[in-house]
Amino acid sequence: MIVVTGAAGYIGGQIALRLADADQKVLGIDLRPPHSGLVPAFTDFVQGDFAEEAALTKIIEAQPTAIIHCAGTSLVGPSVKNPAEYYRNNVAKTMALLDIVTQALPKTRFIFSSSAAVYGEPIMNPCHEVDPCEPISPYGESKRMVEQILASYHRAYGLDYVAFRYFNACGADPEGRHGQDAGATHLIARLLEATRDDGTFKIYGVDYPTDDGTCVRDYVHVDDIAHAHILALDPKIESSVYNLAEGTGTSVKQVVEQAMTITGKRPEIMFGAARPGDPALLTANSDKFDRAVGMRWRTYNLTDVIMHTWSWYVR
Repeated sequence: MIVVTGAAGYIGGQIALRLADADQKVLGIDLRPPHSGLVPAFTDFVQGDFAEEAALTKIIEAQPTAIIHCAGTSLVGPSVKNPAEYYRNNVAKTMALLDIVTQALPKTRFIFSSSAAVYGEPIMNPCHEVDPCEPISPYGESKRMVEQILASYHRAYGLDYVAFRYFNACGADPEGRHGQDAGATHLIARLLEATRDDGTFKIYGVDYPTDDGTCVRDYVHVDDIAHAHILALDPKIESSVYNLAEGTGTSVKQVVEQAMTITGKRPEIMFGAARPGDPALLTANSDKFDRAVGMRWRTYNLTDVIMHTWSWYVR
């Protein structure tokens, strides 16, 4: 049995689907129920907070070989305005879950959804796992705190863990079973929803120190992220942190142009001020995980990302 927290969400849902495709039994936990396309992925499902007694009891009963912890609060901007929510949901509640693992599930591998936000304004790009972590938002700080807790629990209690620093997760299930919710805040989701609905797409920041003045990000397909989690179930993968990224940078304006080429449509474009906590350039090197698994685990590029997302939104 594999436990997935945040299992009705965007990344957790895709991981659950790929686990089921690999004939794994999945116990899902989320505050909301899964949509109809996700339901077949779960052997069992608990609707509730992963840190509450009902969910923790179910986890102990399941005796999972791994817990994939995707639940948490995940937006940079709101974390600046309400940091307490992020430290509570991402740090305090995760510690409650880890206490159960160390006390009752000592052989269970813990796979944690961290974030590129731990790097803050990186000293150089692409980011490597050995680079300094100086997050510039409470969201990034909360993820970095959990990484540090995992490392100390590994040293003190023998916790078996993998922490994945996701860069910009995007795309949709290639088989059309799952994708982002309506109204998602991620750039490609916002762009393609606006394109579909003949709406307005807002670019935040046009005077960054980049070639075209807009943010540059590393976009990685959500199904590739799910694949990485399947590979991380292998106990031979060393307890450590790993970047999950495509390895290339694309600016916001370049994403817009590529989306227009693929969809044949253009939303109205508006421009706004840069948002607090958003670095100008954030790309990554994922060679460490490539070496750990002995293969290149990424299959999809940005064209695939946009095509799969577009298919999800116009289904």
